[in-house]
Amino acid sequence: MRRPCRRPPVAEVRLAAHLRATLWGPAEFIGPPPWWLVGEGLLAGVLGAGLIVGAGAMGVWTGTPTLASGEAGLVLAAALALYLLITGAGRALVGVVAVLGVCLALLVPQVAAGAVLAHRGQVQSVVVTSVEAGPGSGRGHGRYLCSVADSDGAPLRTRIWRGCRQSTRPGDALTVVFDPEGHVPPRGLAAPGTERAALIGAGTLALALAAGSVIAVVRSFRLGPVRTSTSQRKTG
Repeated sequence: MRRPCRRPPVAEVRLAAHLRATLWGPAEFIGPPPWWLVGEGLLAGVLGAGLIVGAGAMGVWTGTPTLASGEAGLVLAAALALYLLITGAGRALVGVVAVLGVCLALLVPQVAAGAVLAHRGQVQSVVVTSVEAGPGSGRGHGRYLCSVADSDGAPLRTRIWRGCRQSTRPGDALTVVFDPEGHVPPRGLAAPGTERAALIGAGTLALALAAGSVIAVVRSFRLGPVRTSTSQRKTG
């Protein structure tokens, strides 16, 4: 004789629903989300990603240390995460957006530096003065760092890793790209397609950040008075 199925206690069901809403957002709507809610998410995501990218790129182009170091981008990423928390977004989604924002803030200055050198950089030959093995180079791979000097014998503060190999010796010549305005440290010549791939990677990360923000805002919708943003008041 089969035993009758027992339903879980109401308290357990409510606890599971509460945990799910806390992690992923309540999403208390039926069918497609309201258009204004999607618009709010798009505005937050696009504005947040755009400001992070713009701050990093502008900082590298103009040589502003606070922007070029990614610090301003980190502040903007934290502000976006705080906004999502205020709207009642799920904690897991807020964490994903925060991680994507931090990664984007740290990546943009590096990608922007390559773009600046590609746009206004000047190519010059330098002489290797010493070669240092980088992390992992003892296992047959990894980076090697070359200290170099210009044609006048003046040493450069930045060590070059692009074009610096295990076989490189002091006295060898390396081709380096300089920023005539001095805002970007000199770099070795990158392989064809490297800068394009970096731009695509940064763009993909920015799109992921915007999409994560949209999902977080949409799933933050509540029918009750918990949500206090201006968008929720539209349903009243």
